[in-house]
Amino acid sequence: MSHIVLLSASVRHGRQSDRVALHMASHIQREARHTLDLIDLRELDFPIFHERLKFLQDPGPEVLAFAERIRNTDGVIIVAPEYNGSYPASLKNVIDLLTEDWRRKPIALVPVSSGAFGGSQLTTQLVFTLWKIRAWVVPGAMQVPSVKDQFKEDGTALDPEAWAKRCRALLDELEWAMEAVERMR
Repeated sequence: MSHIVLLSASVRHGRQSDRVALHMASHIQREARHTLDLIDLRELDFPIFHERLKFLQDPGPEVLAFAERIRNTDGVIIVAPEYNGSYPASLKNVIDLLTEDWRRKPIALVPVSSGAFGGSQLTTQLVFTLWKIRAWVVPGAMQVPSVKDQFKEDGTALDPEAWAKRCRALLDELEWAMEAVERMR
């Protein structure tokens, strides 16, 4: 059984992308094909890191625990909102913190927006950053447009059948990549 980290990247008050993270977590748990670790960057409330983890002089225990959670996963799903055509600073902060740990890590993207384009600009920006550090971004992001019209605050999908299919399609791609990495070891 593979282990997946689901990373909820927004730290804003009133955030809407967390609805999608909660839905995805529920979907993964219902399927029971993987173990799941939901990491909410808002709960971690990290400071701005001035250096990569390996160069930090005295990283706190919560930083070291976060790094272990990322290192010990087979794949990552990043749920992130589009802010001004890009992704949140909170996400860039942890990507830069663990640059080496993302290398060859299968990552599936779930860009979220309140508008009609579903985070398409976020995807472009984030893929470039992840490719630069040699993370393995799986094809076929699960874009979520008009999030308020798609999910309730508790993560319940307003069209459960459609979103179950989309979640499964994303997980199929991530599972394929995780299996490929395992075989290459």
